[in-house]
Amino acid sequence: MQGQPDLDQFTSRRSTVYATRGVVATSQPLAAEAGLEVLRDGGNAFDAAVTTAAVLNVVEPTSTGLGGDVFALYRTADGDVGALRSCGGAPTTATLDDVRHRVAQQSDVEPKDARMPEYGPLTVTVPGTARGWERTIEELGELSLERALEPAIRYATEGFPVSEIIAAQWAEATDVLRGENARAAYLTDGRAPAVGERVRLSKLGETMQRIADEGADVVYEGDVGDAIVEEIQSQGGFLSHEDLASFDAEFVEPISTTYNGATIYELPPNNQGLVALEALNIAEALGAGEHRADSPERLHLAAEATKRALTDGIYHVTDPEFAGAPALASKSYAADRASEVGPDATDDVDVGFPNDRAEGADTVLLTVADEDGNVVSYINSRFKDFGSGVVAGDTGIALQNRGSSFSLDPDHPNRYGRGKRPFHTLIPGIARLGEDDWAAFGVMGGYMQPQGHLQVLMNVIDDGMSIQAALDYPRWRYQVDGRLAVEGRFDGALLSKLARRGHDVRVMPPPHFGGGQIARNTDGILSGGTDPRKDGTAIGF
Repeated sequence: MQGQPDLDQFTSRRSTVYATRGVVATSQPLAAEAGLEVLRDGGNAFDAAVTTAAVLNVVEPTSTGLGGDVFALYRTADGDVGALRSCGGAPTTATLDDVRHRVAQQSDVEPKDARMPEYGPLTVTVPGTARGWERTIEELGELSLERALEPAIRYATEGFPVSEIIAAQWAEATDVLRGENARAAYLTDGRAPAVGERVRLSKLGETMQRIADEGADVVYEGDVGDAIVEEIQSQGGFLSHEDLASFDAEFVEPISTTYNGATIYELPPNNQGLVALEALNIAEALGAGEHRADSPERLHLAAEATKRALTDGIYHVTDPEFAGAPALASKSYAADRASEVGPDATDDVDVGFPNDRAEGADTVLLTVADEDGNVVSYINSRFKDFGSGVVAGDTGIALQNRGSSFSLDPDHPNRYGRGKRPFHTLIPGIARLGEDDWAAFGVMGGYMQPQGHLQVLMNVIDDGMSIQAALDYPRWRYQVDGRLAVEGRFDGALLSKLARRGHDVRVMPPPHFGGGQIARNTDGILSGGTDPRKDGTAIGF
């Protein structure tokens, strides 16, 4: 096994990958190779997306799993732009008051002072991953779910060596794995694996084999679902068999805007795609892209655009079946918000979200392009670390803590509700960059996601960077505490100029700035890029 690397240094140069048959880009090399294997075997981009996501469930279990949710944005070979949303809601057996009283009992506070916990059974919402994978294959794929899951099952049962950044994440997340099932499933002798250590996740492999053999129903109506419900209820949660059995994935209409000649597609609420679109619109209205990428003017204007988009979106975005959002993606709304921006930073823009937990959320993103013209951005997550820290029986499924994003304030749009889906950070993206030039893209990392979309797209559209250079470029991040976090690779003089404009600048390490992937089809030539802040790779043939 190797020693621990310096995760703050980017010492390897990456080039954009070019191919004609297929390209896969994601945050772990074994997963990318598995997706490419499926393309070679006659599958299309959607089959490869499910295969890659499933392998990531095994080789990057800190950031994703069957206990989480899955979303997709895609452009098909037929020219259709579509979206998949497969995320479950809160238990239908509990009201907001029920949850407040249960939290109060567990936290020794008054119900009126209760707030959603960060981990534990009360944060678990219905997992959407298994059904989302199945619907993707059935509606859009060419192969079977059984074939798509083969590589993940192999790595789970035969083992895989843990890569560098994932090993560091695993070590940082060990405290989340509190229960006996959780520690048995994901720790070895009570510890996280070292870099290069071979790990087997046999229980998870057995569950994936069950899904391959019996379909996703085994999770929602079978004994895997029974194990999930029994685990949650035994620990004081409310999730029921009815909640699982009534769940299904859905295909929804994307939302979009234009930015300096390109058309950008995002997911609608309950996801924060509106935040990305509003930020792009405000940045365009301000002319942010007219300034050099390394100029204080560019960073100042883009950060001010982001402040306003986050403020609006994080407050208003929620389950659309419970409440609507204003027209945040409209050009007229953006013009009004842009008029508030001056030469100096504004300090009265308050994100106002009841918690800051999405600042450090963990996610996996993959992008695929195939020779037929399909491009797919596919995103899979449990929210934070190993999710809730609750593992269902001996299934190996760590359940998400997406419910921790709910507010227990009865007046907040994103307040807890029966069957309600919480505010969701996950946003895959699709961009039409030219007449026959389509890119599947995304940037991981909670509230970093829409900010990453803005920055990477500006790099490509305004600066003409290659897709790999656009991902390599240093990033900044507006935080919910009002500070402007930046990567240390920015020039010190630039940071000083931002501080002179009133920005509260802080330097933070690379993991705080997400991890992006891009797969592109330009007139039949495929290309891929992957983020140096992750262990991953872009690969093609």
